[in-house]
Amino acid sequence: MSPTAELRRTVADLHRELTRYELVSWTAGNVSARVPGHELMVIKPSGVSYDELGPHAMVVTDLHGNLKEGELAPSSDTAAHAYVYRHMPDVGGVVHTHSPYATAWAARGEPIPCVLTMIADEFGGDVPVGPFALIGDDSIGKGIVDTLRTSRSKAVLMRNHGPFTVGATAKAAVKAAVLLEDVARTVHFALQLGKPDVIDKRDVDKLYERYQNVYGQ
Repeated sequence: MSPTAELRRTVADLHRELTRYELVSWTAGNVSARVPGHELMVIKPSGVSYDELGPHAMVVTDLHGNLKEGELAPSSDTAAHAYVYRHMPDVGGVVHTHSPYATAWAARGEPIPCVLTMIADEFGGDVPVGPFALIGDDSIGKGIVDTLRTSRSKAVLMRNHGPFTVGATAKAAVKAAVLLEDVARTVHFALQLGKPDVIDKRDVDKLYERYQNVYGQ
């Protein structure tokens, strides 16, 4: 079996999570996964309906965005995903959405403050803002990498664009995208009522350590 066959199915299935949690509209957004042991990634094709995103529709590129498998053009965000994989070897999955609340924070160019235990658990502190960059070359990818290298966060709010999330696997990156939208919405609601208290950094560290290394099965 091709090393990409099962991963193409996994990535196709994960795109359904983006629509299930209402993180995307029309054909926007994308999930990618690094192919273990190969300088390749699987990613959504450009401008294809989510209803048509079966395993056969997924495309495989190298880590410079060159098409290696598939008949469709890769996502317009392929260069950004590829840059992340080249420069962050521990990342196995990347997700980009235009989820409404997280994107609203990106439009404001404002980090999401760590005022909830879920933010501490999943993101290890404030969710940072990355620089404005145009689509088409490495600029977005460089902004993602430069921002996340100085943070424990699995998410970055690219200014005037939207969120990108990363994870050890594509599923982990999708989970981060789902939780990001959840906390972005809740903190927005909290700010309508007043100014919520930021969690003390020592407590953030304890929460993050527990969630990342003890929580779950």
